[in-house]
Amino acid sequence: MNKELYDLAQWSIKTAKAAGVDACRISTQHERFVEIQYRDRKPETIKEASTKGLGIETYVNQRYSAQHTSDLRREALEDFIASAVASTKLLAEDPYRTLPDPRYYEGRPNVDLGIRDASYEALTAEERHGMVKAIEAACLAKGGPKVISVTAGQHDSRTESIVLTSNGFEGVRESTTFYAGAEVTIQDEGDRRPNGYSTASAVNRKGMPAPEQIGTLAAERTLDLLGARKIDTATLPIIIENQNVPDVLRGLLSAMFARNIQQKRSFLTDKKGQKIASEHLTLIDDPLIVCGLDSQLFDGDGFAAKKRTMIEAGVLKDFYVDWYYGRKLGWEPTTGFPSNLIVPPGKRSAQEIMKDLGRGIFITGFIGGNSNPTTGDSSIGIIGKLFEKGEPTQAVAEMNIAGNHLEFWQKLAEVANDPWPYSSMRTPSLVFTDVVVSGV
Repeated sequence: MNKELYDLAQWSIKTAKAAGVDACRISTQHERFVEIQYRDRKPETIKEASTKGLGIETYVNQRYSAQHTSDLRREALEDFIASAVASTKLLAEDPYRTLPDPRYYEGRPNVDLGIRDASYEALTAEERHGMVKAIEAACLAKGGPKVISVTAGQHDSRTESIVLTSNGFEGVRESTTFYAGAEVTIQDEGDRRPNGYSTASAVNRKGMPAPEQIGTLAAERTLDLLGARKIDTATLPIIIENQNVPDVLRGLLSAMFARNIQQKRSFLTDKKGQKIASEHLTLIDDPLIVCGLDSQLFDGDGFAAKKRTMIEAGVLKDFYVDWYYGRKLGWEPTTGFPSNLIVPPGKRSAQEIMKDLGRGIFITGFIGGNSNPTTGDSSIGIIGKLFEKGEPTQAVAEMNIAGNHLEFWQKLAEVANDPWPYSSMRTPSLVFTDVVVSGV
């Protein structure tokens, strides 16, 4: 633990109390990050920074505000805190704004989540540049003469945050994150220039795929788009590739937040305990996965982290209810935001399932789109491969799927066995039947 930041947070709480707060939350953070991008075999972006900051949430006379500063000199912080308290007093009253009941802080797991790579400081500039060069080289080697451009990059960071509240909460989180990816553009017929990508993230270097694998996959995914064209509107089975499932799942998740429910912007408001999807959909929120990208021992309110089943065999079991909106709704709080989300995998690969579906589309990407949390209506552009009897026959583009989440998720027919490991949303490929796919 960074003792300097901890002592500063304690001092800030005492200073805020002296300035007249009823309650407060102090968060201090120290982050170092490095970003490198190559294009045309030359460095295009090189960034490195180390930042420190302090945030204060003040509660005064049933009024609330949140403010942040990067000036951590104590004489400057005294003025900053005094100003924060004074400005909070000018705001409208909000009786629902309080710190959580301290009983929700209790029961925090005493486990090592493995979210900090101890070898982070040993990572050299040469290794970072070498990784990006290897990604780019693999893209160019696999893509061949059709490649117009490749942008390859990596980003890594180390973050330490400390949170203290005036009613007894103390939390420390130290984590590292590694990201690498590539974007490829190739020449197709006429003036078409398909664009594809591949990315991966992890909390430690050992959890990342080889850079050559990232680059090769980016080129392969882009080459798969050659000759893409739309087909006639049809009702078909579709398979959504594992790493693209979050793009449609987020539309369902948005209706599960207490904020949207309280503001009458959720199509799931009265659906708890009801079947909102087929029995093939189970969704687990697990903040305690070792080496999970969004693993945590406590959430943004300070609540002790717990594994929760949000949807079980198609039945909505829970909502994301933070302290504030829980009070406004009169509901028991749970947690305010998702951590690691898991859809338990099935038994067959997407390729095996494809053989039994006849004619359908394997969706490898989405373009644009929107999802309305109030009504559940959604529409999104797709790219992918048309297949027949398990074999791809042509690339597909300029197509669209639209409908309502409450109907769409009922069409989930099978879950594949290939959860995507390089994300906080560990989703396998999902199979849907009787989906209308239309040309746009």
